[in-house]
Amino acid sequence: MEEKKLDINSIIGFVLIFGILLWMLYNNQPTPEELEAQEKAKQEQVEAEEKAKQTEDDFVATPEDFKTPETNVVVKSSDSTKVVELQNKIGAFAYSESLSNGKEYTEIENEVLTLKVRNKGGYIAEVKLKQFVNHDSVPIYLIKDNNTFFNINFGTTDNRTLNTNQLYFQPTLTQNGENQVLSMKLKVSETKYLEYRYELKPKDYMLGFAIRSQGLSNIINSSQDVKLDWKLKGKRHAKSISYENRYTRLTYQHEGNRISKLAQTGDDDEIEVDVNWLSFRQHFFSSILTTEKPFKSVSLSSRNLVNDEEIDTLYTKSYAASIPLELQAGELNETLGIYYGPTDSQVLKQYDKNLEESIPFGWGIFGWINKNLFIPLFGFLSGIFPYGIAIIVMTIVVRIVLSPVLYKSYLSQAKMRILKPEITVINEKFKDNPMQRQKETMSLYSKAGASPMSGCLPALLQLPVFYALFMFFPTAFELRQKSFLWAEDLSSYDTIAELPFRIPIYGDHVSLFPILASIAIFFYMKMTTGQQVASQPTQEGMPDMGKMMKYMIYFSPIMMLFFFNNYASGLSLYYFISNLITIGIMIVIKNYILDEDKIHAKMQENKKKPRKQNRFQKKMSEMMEQAEAQKAAQKKRKK
Repeated sequence: MEEKKLDINSIIGFVLIFGILLWMLYNNQPTPEELEAQEKAKQEQVEAEEKAKQTEDDFVATPEDFKTPETNVVVKSSDSTKVVELQNKIGAFAYSESLSNGKEYTEIENEVLTLKVRNKGGYIAEVKLKQFVNHDSVPIYLIKDNNTFFNINFGTTDNRTLNTNQLYFQPTLTQNGENQVLSMKLKVSETKYLEYRYELKPKDYMLGFAIRSQGLSNIINSSQDVKLDWKLKGKRHAKSISYENRYTRLTYQHEGNRISKLAQTGDDDEIEVDVNWLSFRQHFFSSILTTEKPFKSVSLSSRNLVNDEEIDTLYTKSYAASIPLELQAGELNETLGIYYGPTDSQVLKQYDKNLEESIPFGWGIFGWINKNLFIPLFGFLSGIFPYGIAIIVMTIVVRIVLSPVLYKSYLSQAKMRILKPEITVINEKFKDNPMQRQKETMSLYSKAGASPMSGCLPALLQLPVFYALFMFFPTAFELRQKSFLWAEDLSSYDTIAELPFRIPIYGDHVSLFPILASIAIFFYMKMTTGQQVASQPTQEGMPDMGKMMKYMIYFSPIMMLFFFNNYASGLSLYYFISNLITIGIMIVIKNYILDEDKIHAKMQENKKKPRKQNRFQKKMSEMMEQAEAQKAAQKKRKK
């Protein structure tokens, strides 16, 4: 590489540039007059800063102090600097600042809600549900202690960016018939303002809410987005924060009637279009924002706040929604609604907005069973009996309805048990020919009118009911804080002993209903598994089903014991009673309904009758014959 050196021309250039800079600095020195003016300006700035440090209580101004509210401020007091600075900061909305009455909140209430609306920001800063208390008998507050953020962000034509939660609204409380109407106005003048209008009906959890502006078309910059931001941290209300957090979830309806949810665990973000409503659900209580016309776009986020149940004890999840608002002829005009109340399907249905779909009844067939069968049935029974008794009666009804399915399953097992000796003979006879062994086995099943699948299908039919009830009990608002026997709250776990330590998964307490349910399922599986093992023929090369089922006898009760210890005691009560009833039904079927000798005689008669194969059996037979023919052809080629 060629070495670069400074030549004489470069040195001369640097010297000339340095000399020019020195000359320019000398000629641009401030004159004595300019130095004096700078010193005076600094002194004035210090005095202005000292005045700015005075509290807002020292600032007194009236509407008459403003000569032209939209542009200039003329103040008669000595605090003119503060007013000028205020107008420089928020422009025309400085007029609204002058109307502050010194009160922090304006309160409205009905029979079910108490609301505090903050004058600074105009938003609802406290929501108390009068008819409910939490696990410690403390009134339920959905909003309190700054766990919410509500703000409209917009640009102005004089190049400012304003946030309504930092500006003062003037409250006016009036009556509209039986309804209370609270108008919160952020004023530019008496005829120009941004208004939040709240309307509260008697005994209603839904609050009418409108965002409107008047005379602001030349103040709000229509070329910039006007954005509504709503955030909420879900306050803990239940005995177990992790259990409550499991059913705390942001849910929304969009693109017609589509219901979607953000992640149940962890953090999640989503951008959706045509949103009709969004629900900040906190298990048994919800804060829901509705709109007459769908929001074109909404940015949604959910953050999990329970990473450690022993440390994170105050809040469950943090929700946020960012919604661009549309201007109409330069003005805002949004008709909305805000629901603060129980996550109760009967209450939410009253609003005819599909809000009950925010409750996690289960997807597909499971949700359909809950909404159309279990919720109406339990509602009817709980109107007659105490809630614990209603669960028991409902369990009896469900088991009686499913008893034919249980009978079919037991009958299938009995048939398989009777055929087992003949299946064993076939296995021995064709142990070297799997194809023929399978063909003979299927032929025997067909002639005798038995099928190994007929015992599985009834069990599969019960799965939708099992899962639907698994979703029903933890979300049934009617069970909240309803006691039964030793359980104080059927919607939460029952406790008979507190542990001095925490066991992973199990928890720091002992619940009795899961123990009883585990014992019942142990004896139920002991009965059913023994019969299944006795009815299942052993085949060469297949795993020993007997050993696997014996392990399940112990594994299932232990899993229920650990998993259900933190679940709703109403659910454990249901499974305990359900398994007891099932055991009773099976004993009746075995001892008083089914006669294995008669079943055996009938199966022998069926063998003598010509039996036409169904499509499935015919297809299976053809496939087996083709496979056998291919195998024979391969053997010939090898020879």
